[in-house]
Amino acid sequence: MKKRVAPRVLGAVRGHRRIICVTASAALLVPLLIDRSADTGSPPDQRLQDDYTAAADEYHVPRNVLMGVSYLQSRWDSHPGAPSVVGGYGPMHLVDTRKAPAPEAPHDPARPSAAAAGPPDQHADTPDKPAAHSADLQRAAILTGLPAAQLRTDDAANVRGGAALLAATQRQLGKPLSANASDWWEAVARFPGTTDKVSAAIYANDVFDVIRRGAQRITDAGQHVTLTASPGVRPHAPAAPGGSRPKNVECPPELSCSWLGAPYVRIDDDAYGNHDLADRPKDQRIDYIVIHDTEAPLASMLLTIQNPEEASWHYSVRSSDGHVTQHIKTKDAAWHSGSQFVNARSIGVEHEGFLRHPDAWYTEQMYRSSARLVRYLAKKYQVPLDRQHIFGHDNVPAPTEDSIPDMHDDPGPFWDWRHYFDLLGAPLRATAGPDSDVVMILPDYGKHKPRFTGCAKGGVPCAPHGSSAVRLRSEPADDAPLIQDPGRRPDGEDSTEDVNDLGSRVSAGQTFAVAGRSGDWTAIWFQGHKAWFRNPKSQPTAVGARGRVVTPKEGVKEISVFGRALPEKDAYPEGVDEQPEAPLPYSLRAGQRYVTQSRVLGSYIDRSSFGDSPAPVVKGQEAYYEIQFDHRLAYVRASDVDVVDPPAAAGPGHPAAAPRP
Repeated sequence: MKKRVAPRVLGAVRGHRRIICVTASAALLVPLLIDRSADTGSPPDQRLQDDYTAAADEYHVPRNVLMGVSYLQSRWDSHPGAPSVVGGYGPMHLVDTRKAPAPEAPHDPARPSAAAAGPPDQHADTPDKPAAHSADLQRAAILTGLPAAQLRTDDAANVRGGAALLAATQRQLGKPLSANASDWWEAVARFPGTTDKVSAAIYANDVFDVIRRGAQRITDAGQHVTLTASPGVRPHAPAAPGGSRPKNVECPPELSCSWLGAPYVRIDDDAYGNHDLADRPKDQRIDYIVIHDTEAPLASMLLTIQNPEEASWHYSVRSSDGHVTQHIKTKDAAWHSGSQFVNARSIGVEHEGFLRHPDAWYTEQMYRSSARLVRYLAKKYQVPLDRQHIFGHDNVPAPTEDSIPDMHDDPGPFWDWRHYFDLLGAPLRATAGPDSDVVMILPDYGKHKPRFTGCAKGGVPCAPHGSSAVRLRSEPADDAPLIQDPGRRPDGEDSTEDVNDLGSRVSAGQTFAVAGRSGDWTAIWFQGHKAWFRNPKSQPTAVGARGRVVTPKEGVKEISVFGRALPEKDAYPEGVDEQPEAPLPYSLRAGQRYVTQSRVLGSYIDRSSFGDSPAPVVKGQEAYYEIQFDHRLAYVRASDVDVVDPPAAAGPGHPAAAPRP
């Protein structure tokens, strides 16, 4: 049977300011110019904490309100004067629309640019246009009497600008500059400038949730910042209103969502686009949710999703404010992952951004909206909240050997998986002692800054940045060669430190069986070999974990590893061609162990023809275990392996999780 391949469609995708009139005299809100020489001798790493205190006192804004807003804006990070995608600067993310937004990443020739594709469809305007901004940097400059350039680059000035804006908004609302945080709910809701009432209410409630719970972290500039919990603080406004939304949209009620549909149309006799009709979960269980970044501005992606000759995905999440747009019903299968097997079992969520420029694109509001969406979908379809079921495009297994070099690498090493799972309500943490036989990769994102190259130009070092990725070496030494991936680089080239090179690294939340320890180094079984990573007790990059592992049956020297779980030969009905087994160019050898969290039955769906109803799912009886084999997932036949519950060293007590049946 002829294999239909639409152009890179099987998942290869990456592929007005609102000025508020201030009723109070601006002169009442203008402080003296900032003079850092008056610092009181606080430790250098606590100056930002002092800046919040000083600004809150000066503008009569409760400090916990100022810090809560700043946390939602930037998690207190300064991004060293670099603008976000909408031109936001500093810990308060004050938006300067007069300055150019974040640097552009190289254009993907496989995807049409917004200019080349022509003007966007009118229906795309709402999901494509971010909100106006009350957090206006130019207005903050007027209120503070400080130069705009200072607010862009100086954290203290930026924080004072945010305080001045909050105070001005409170006065405009006719409210006193109260010391009670709850009195500031409406001013907080207006801070991001959104005209959508649902989004504004979500934002304000998130700020007050941070205030109630408290927070602390070390910022990207090394500042130690702590917001003490205020459990008695409650907003005066009601919960976010339900609002009106298109009937097609599948989103949690508290999230602002819109619809921009992807076409299911015939292109010619042998091809169609750009997704598959299905009846999930009735005909195929949804096992996975795949996290992508767009590697293109959202405007371009909204044109791509409407092109039947392009790839597709279920949801897009906007960087500036976290607005969600749905494109395909979750019962249908999008072409988003590079693997038809994964597409059939997954939901794809794209996030506007470039993995090389995380500070410009991976915003806190985007993280929170995405987590709300994924938590809702995971509950609806009973998808476990772990890293073998919620994973990146860079963790999708290649279905065949020849597809390995073409698999994608987003959302990249700067996606904060630890923070994301906190927002999902399933925090990544130690579940066993430090000497356990299984470890979870879990570096401290803010402190862990491995060297990367290629963010701006090939071979050029990236600016130091927090990362979820941990690099692997062939021996326990910093100068030992990096682990090599013969599938990714079949020409024999070495792995590199390039930001897009996945060959020698693992990521936060992934779990592996321990293969050895030597001083500050830990070895794991990785792609058929021992792979070493630095794991000092003073700043660990992995923690003890519990989990079941698979190992070849006794007497078996090695077994095959697969990128998909296919049915056995007898399961294929007449008229459906049996799919080739296609093992990957790796093996799992006697004595090696790999963590499993799922047991699946082989399946296949013939997507060779256009139709008005879903193609039938070929379901086999051959069972497979999904394993964390390297930076990507893989599958091994259940008949080839034994499942073992390794003993856990003394530590936090959690029962071993059985693989999902």
